[in-house]
Amino acid sequence: MSASDVSTLGSLLTESRNSATEHLDELSTLDMLAVINDEDAKVAAAVRAELASIAKAVDEIASRFQRGGRLFYVGAGTSGRLGVLDASECPPTFSVPAELVQGLIAGGDRALRLSSEHSEDSRAEGARDLAEAGFAADEKPDTLVGIAASGRTPYVLGAMEFAKGFAKEQGALVIGLSCVPGSLVARAANIAITPATGPEVITGSTRLKAGTATKLVLNMLSTGVMVRTGATYGNLMVNVRPTNAKLVDRAERIIAAATGCDAVRAAQLLADAGNSVKVAIAMEVLQLDRADAEGKLADAGGVLAVALHSAKD
Repeated sequence: MSASDVSTLGSLLTESRNSATEHLDELSTLDMLAVINDEDAKVAAAVRAELASIAKAVDEIASRFQRGGRLFYVGAGTSGRLGVLDASECPPTFSVPAELVQGLIAGGDRALRLSSEHSEDSRAEGARDLAEAGFAADEKPDTLVGIAASGRTPYVLGAMEFAKGFAKEQGALVIGLSCVPGSLVARAANIAITPATGPEVITGSTRLKAGTATKLVLNMLSTGVMVRTGATYGNLMVNVRPTNAKLVDRAERIIAAATGCDAVRAAQLLADAGNSVKVAIAMEVLQLDRADAEGKLADAGGVLAVALHSAKD
């Protein structure tokens, strides 16, 4: 990072001082927490102001998923950890392969537990890590979400620059998620998502409001894309993998909710369907055996709602 880059940090919205918390250490514990809570309450409104951009991003990512694309998150520090967290939750929640949504953090997996601040200063490392992860390999129309609360992290910008090189030929998409309007990250993106959360409770501590906003946006991106690509039925998690007692119970409750059957019948359906919630529901609703239910789902591209509606038409 150059001296000029450092000199401009203090002017960033995320680095400015919050007048509401200047005397935070003088407050009672209860009053201190009330101030923090008041600041947190501003985050949802900042995210709501970006819903149009988030919706556009969801639709563009979903379109690329349907053409074999994948989603990559890249960030440093808290931003990187939040990206890795969201990516890690997709396989158990939506029963998708781990490579479909991937999270990369400056400094590698070690940086998930131990700070590696120096790693964020290299654009070359960001580009290298994304290349090594296989971004746009085999001509896939992949999507990168560059995450940086400050909107100027070199590691993230390097990854974004690398990804944009695949935009024209392979349809790669670059999304910038930051909390500073008009930032370098926003300007480098095809779609900019910029919840302006304002000064932090502790000056510059973007794990607070900026981190909360980032988590909310990532929740929307991954959940929205999975809904658009058929990983849910209504608000039911029909792609859930019943890999432990809690998830088996959840799967059975989902089957019961979707079909109206009782708990005993739901458990039997799940077993008969080879532990596939979607197949179990299709079997019951359409009165099919497992093979025919699997065939209906395959014809519908794995989207349960399509399979059920097409069979009724």
